[in-house]
Amino acid sequence: MVNSISSVALTTRNLTLAYEGKTIIESLNLAIPTGKITMLVGPNGCGKSTLLKGLGRLLKPRQGTVYLGEDAITKLSTKEIAKRLGLLPQGPTAPEGLTVKDLVAQGRYPHQSWLQQWSKEDEQKVNWALSITQMQEFTHCALDNLSGGQRQRAWIAMTLAQDTEILLLDEPTTYLDLAHQIEILDLLYDLNQQQNRTILMVLHDLNQACRYADHLVVVKAGKICSQGNPKQVMTEAMMRAVFGLESQIISDPVSRTPLCIPIGRKGAIKPKLSALSIQPE
Repeated sequence: MVNSISSVALTTRNLTLAYEGKTIIESLNLAIPTGKITMLVGPNGCGKSTLLKGLGRLLKPRQGTVYLGEDAITKLSTKEIAKRLGLLPQGPTAPEGLTVKDLVAQGRYPHQSWLQQWSKEDEQKVNWALSITQMQEFTHCALDNLSGGQRQRAWIAMTLAQDTEILLLDEPTTYLDLAHQIEILDLLYDLNQQQNRTILMVLHDLNQACRYADHLVVVKAGKICSQGNPKQVMTEAMMRAVFGLESQIISDPVSRTPLCIPIGRKGAIKPKLSALSIQPE
């Protein structure tokens, strides 16, 4: 469980978040372990994206505190936060006509000052981010002219160019076909394994979340229902209680992580007619 993890990257204490007077997250205590991949999962509208915005200081708490390491995030400057924490929200927008390279270069702004403008290191980080997300061929293309999946990879490249120790990503595989989904998740896994990046992701695909997560957090109606290792958390009882879905949880034959098989009317094994027939008295 998260309480047994000594090192935490982000912590919330009695965090309450609201939109237009409506409470979405209430008195939530959460610790995101350092150097691990944590996945936030839960039904639509349960508060996952709101929580991510609160952790990234895009949304001011109604009450409670978010800590970045040992520092209250409200006490840090925007530039200091941007050097330590990269956030990719859902549906980001950019000015019309902005090229892919210009967008990715924005990830380097926190590292610049009046005395140190664009540097060789900045150029190297931008080129690395473009390369690792396979966006080199689109370097000079306008973001507006790209497909949804290409735009998503460009935004991910910008977040990677920021070169932070912590990455917060809200549905990073949105608009991507299955092959590119796995490429992005593999990329994030490699960053975690090779560079010890702390990664927190909101993901709708429960099976992908279980495959890539070290720590799984299940949210329902603004509260944490369950958290821990995916093998502990992903149960048929949890699926029933949180998602209202009957399912079977089996072992993924490739990764040996939990694999959720939903049970619906279509394709369900039906009992034999003889078992349903009325027996003569």
